[in-house]
Amino acid sequence: MEMVEDRARELELARKGRMVAVVIAATMVLWLGLQVLGGQLGLPERFVFLFDFAAIAAFVWALVVVAQIWRARRNDKG
Repeated sequence: MEMVEDRARELELARKGRMVAVVIAATMVLWLGLQVLGGQLGLPERFVFLFDFAAIAAFVWALVVVAQIWRARRNDKG
């Protein structure tokens, strides 16, 4: 029974890892696209900073989740 729980735990951590990877990649692509679009449309700087802060928030969230995954895997081993 314990092996089933371990397998389920590993699958859950792997799912979180994939989600973090998607969030990081999507954030980067969207941020770059919005930077280019903002420059072409001549958006005010406050909107550009809004895009920057949204990207920073997504990266901070990803960092927190990666730390959670790392701690969970470290605790499972030891």
